[in-house]
Amino acid sequence: MRIPATLFSLACLLVSAGCTNTQGPNGSRVYGFDNTQYFLQVDTSNVLPAKVPYAGSIIPDTTLQLTPSFGISLEKLVYWGAYAAAAYLILDPLAPNWQIEGAVFPGDHVHFSLHMKRYYAGGAGEARQVFHRRAKQIVREGGYEGYEVVEYSEGLDSSVLGSQRVAEGVIRLTKKLG
Repeated sequence: MRIPATLFSLACLLVSAGCTNTQGPNGSRVYGFDNTQYFLQVDTSNVLPAKVPYAGSIIPDTTLQLTPSFGISLEKLVYWGAYAAAAYLILDPLAPNWQIEGAVFPGDHVHFSLHMKRYYAGGAGEARQVFHRRAKQIVREGGYEGYEVVEYSEGLDSSVLGSQRVAEGVIRLTKKLG
C-alpha cells in the first residue's frame, strides 16, 4: 500500500525539480522551469485566511499551464488523482490473483483451498493451473516422485460486495525418492 504514496512523492519531486519562483503581480507567486514564467501561478494572498474555519474550497483555484494553449485546473488534477488512487487500491494490480492455503493430512494427502481476488482484471480461468503448479512445487520440495489428484472442484462464493472465485482440491503424494 506504500506504492501510491511513493508515486505521489515522485510526481511532486519531478514537478518541482528545477523550479524557480518569483514574486508576481498582486502578491502572487509565479512558478516556472528555467525562468519560463506562468508555468504555475498561485495567488498566495488568500491561501491561508485569517478566519478559521474557512468557508471556501481547500484546493486553490489554480491552473497548471502545460503549453501556451493548454492548462489543467488543480481541482481536476486532484480529483483525477484521487480516482486513480482509489482504482489502484481496489484493483491492486501487483497483488497475486489467487491466495492458496494448504493443509497436510495423514497418508501423504494435501488439501488446497484457493481464493481469487474479489475484484480482478484477468486470471479468472487459471485456478486449475495454479492448483497443479502448487502441487508440483510440494512434490519438488518434499522429494516425492509425483502426485495424484484425488478431488478437485471450482465454484463461486457470493456476498454483498460481489462474487469470488474459489477452488478446492486434494492430492495424494506418491513415493519419496531415494
